[in-house]
Amino acid sequence: MSSEQLYDQIRQKNSFLCIGLDTEISKLPAHLIHAEYPLFEFNKKIIDSTYDLAVAYKPNVAFYESLGAAGWLQLEKTVNYIRNNYPDVLVIADAKRGDIGNTSKKYAETFFKQLDCDAVTVAPYMGSDSVMPFLEYPGKWVILLALTSNQGASDFQFHGSSVQKPLFEAVLYKSLEWGTPGNMMYVIGATRASMLVKVREIVPDHFLLIPGVGAQGGDLADVVKYGMNKRCGLLVNSSRAIIYADSSVRYAESARQKAAEMQAQMAGLMKQTIPNS
Repeated sequence: MSSEQLYDQIRQKNSFLCIGLDTEISKLPAHLIHAEYPLFEFNKKIIDSTYDLAVAYKPNVAFYESLGAAGWLQLEKTVNYIRNNYPDVLVIADAKRGDIGNTSKKYAETFFKQLDCDAVTVAPYMGSDSVMPFLEYPGKWVILLALTSNQGASDFQFHGSSVQKPLFEAVLYKSLEWGTPGNMMYVIGATRASMLVKVREIVPDHFLLIPGVGAQGGDLADVVKYGMNKRCGLLVNSSRAIIYADSSVRYAESARQKAAEMQAQMAGLMKQTIPNS
């Protein structure tokens, strides 16, 4: 998916919502537990009820891998379902891969050739040779971990590097040598919203994938205030607040309601921030 196709979706839906499919077997509604493919059945109804409100879905690979072959099969079924029914929606594999070059090459094959995802989250700690194999696929995206929303982010990301910048800034600057606004995005946590000012100084035109709104305490209005560029340039992810809004048989309807509330807020913020949006 190109950046223009993604911007078209944002304009058409007045939304920059990404729904995280962090589908955990222990949190599924009771009536799905004994289904042949419980994660997939759950995901399918979430997707069907929210596809017109979201521009992206982000399966968190760990929740599927933890169930072995059966979990991976349901991840494949989920991606294929989106591909076959809602092909204009971006599919992000939240896998956080990154290793020496030949290993990263195989990870890239997994998520881009076998699963046919549009994007994959990549950890840059091992440097350029761990990232470049993912950038060899036209029309695909690397989403580089830069400034995350978790509590332990301060262990490394704010420390000075050899060039006397916080590590997350060094990652942003260096990665500009690797990718472009058309094939690289960055993960920037919503709980670090005020730091988006510095991020936008370095990468003004790239998309930012923003987790941490909702259950982790990030504020959508702050994210827009500090992080939106002239075309939007944001994908704001919400997972638990949407998909686990209800544990009854009406879970998909409740998920739609929560997604609609967030989409309406996004539409209002876009109207205030982007001319002619």
